Amino acid sequence: MRINQLCYSVLVLSLIASYFVFHSFWAWLLLVNIFTFLLYGADKYAARRDWQRVPEKTLLIFGLVGGWPGGVIAQQLFRHKTQKQPFKTWFMVSVIVNLVVLLGLVYQSELLEQITTL
Repeated sequence: MRINQLCYSVLVLSLIASYFVFHSFWAWLLLVNIFTFLLYGADKYAARRDWQRVPEKTLLIFGLVGGWPGGVIAQQLFRHKTQKQPFKTWFMVSVIVNLVVLLGLVYQSELLEQITTL
C-alpha cells in the first residue's frame, strides 16, 4: 500500500516540521488540517477514477490526531464520506475525543495558572 505509506510519511513530516516553529501546536493543527483536507480530496478523485483509494482507517487517524476540521470541510465540499456507515460514526467519535481532550487541556492549564498565582 504505497498510498498509505505516503500518507503516514506526510503526517510524520508535519509533526517534525511543526516542532521547529515557535507555536508548534498551532502549526501542527494547521498542517494536519491542510493535509486531511487534501487527503479527502485525493480520495474522492481516486474514487471517481477507480484508482487505489486511501483506506478509511487512514482518514480516521488523520481526523483523530487533530485534522477533523479539515475533514469536515472536505466532506461537505467534496460530498465525500458523508453517508457511509460506520465511517460516519467513527469520525464523529474522533471529533468528540478531540474536543474532550482540548477542553481537558484548557481546564488543566487554567487550573495550573490558578495554582501558581496562589
